[in-house]
Amino acid sequence: MNDTDIRDITEQELEDLIEAGDRDGIRRALDEEHSADIAALVADMPAERIARLLLALPHDRQGTLFGYFDHDTQVEIAETVLSRRDMARIFEAMPHDERADLFSELSEEQQHVLLPGLAQAEREDLRRLAAYEEDTVGAVMTSDYATIPPHLTVSQALEHLRDIAPDSETIYHSYVIDAERKLVGTVSLRDMIVAPPGTRVEKVMRRDPPFITADAPREDAVAMISKYDLLALPVINGGEKLAGIVTYDDAMDVAEEKTNLAFQKTGGVQDITMSIRDAPLSLLYQKRIMWLVLLVFGNLFSGAGIAHFEDVIAAHLALLFFLPLLIASSGNAGAQAATLMIRSLATGDVRLGDWGRMLGREFLVATALGLTMALAISGIGWWRGGADIAGVVSLTMILVVIVGSVLGMSLPFVLSRLDFDPATASAPLVTSLADICGVLIYFGMAAMLLDIPAAV
Repeated sequence: MNDTDIRDITEQELEDLIEAGDRDGIRRALDEEHSADIAALVADMPAERIARLLLALPHDRQGTLFGYFDHDTQVEIAETVLSRRDMARIFEAMPHDERADLFSELSEEQQHVLLPGLAQAEREDLRRLAAYEEDTVGAVMTSDYATIPPHLTVSQALEHLRDIAPDSETIYHSYVIDAERKLVGTVSLRDMIVAPPGTRVEKVMRRDPPFITADAPREDAVAMISKYDLLALPVINGGEKLAGIVTYDDAMDVAEEKTNLAFQKTGGVQDITMSIRDAPLSLLYQKRIMWLVLLVFGNLFSGAGIAHFEDVIAAHLALLFFLPLLIASSGNAGAQAATLMIRSLATGDVRLGDWGRMLGREFLVATALGLTMALAISGIGWWRGGADIAGVVSLTMILVVIVGSVLGMSLPFVLSRLDFDPATASAPLVTSLADICGVLIYFGMAAMLLDIPAAV
């Protein structure tokens, strides 16, 4: 079901059922609805009303639905609405990695209140997963996975999977571990189904599977899952023991978050991890003002360049007509080049050592782009100011497109070399630098080709 489907119940009808305390009606109305659609339907309801809806659903459904709420809603419900007992029941029904994320978001006081309501095994698992640094693989892994000893037969292994399936996030791939919990291989459900029942698991398992350490950056897990086309990636700890798995859907969540932050940075916005719709105005102001103020002072150089060439402008006012066009072309070419290179560096398609090769390629492409754009604008230059102005505008167009493109292509390499995020080479930064260069190149060319001295 998606947003274009006709729902069986409206938000108002659901609110009426909640207000009436009709738990049976709520269950019947939502029985066929996907949890993601329910979360979207109640997103604007008060936390207290959402909590009453949750408690009306079956226990296993509560944890699934709770995982689809945004973090702010989860924290509000956990800290201010539900009792310790009710929240503990929801925690037990949530996937292990999601409840660890939520636990980390709670206040220290609320954590202490919640823990006694959990079983000992649940408490230890929660503490272990929540202890990893936020940006590491351990913070996104789950302990809901299926393990099989290598000495079992396929028939015994399938029976084992039937027993543990309700408590495992995925059983399509199982992890073969020895007596010390060291990872020795993986085996897919398909391989076991097609193998003779008496075959031992160690005969059908895949040895030396890809794995990652729990303290590795979580983006590395995304890259490995994509590279090896995995449903889940095993995670080992310092002792080479299996600590958990990172599933494909969790990896995609990490990739989406990284992409969102990269888009924000390319627009000159600092990291905003919460919903833009719900973000306070003060936060939006704080995250955007720094770059805007810095670029205001940076653009003063453009004004200084124009002031330096006042005599050139006074002698040929037609030059002003083409100024916005030329500096915009330089900035646009630079922003294009920067966007392509930021993405290529992020995906690993291009490495820092490729700068020289990419510089040569970008120079050739930018030259071709500049020539094409110069040809397109030359006629207008001739019409507005004659042959001399047309020559200055056309030659400047070629140069500013080359300079803007090379600048936009090179900045991500420079920032990466300095251990900064290459996405910081954002469109506003590249555009501002290209504007300054464009002004100096344009009027410098005009002063030289039109034989007019610049003001001192």
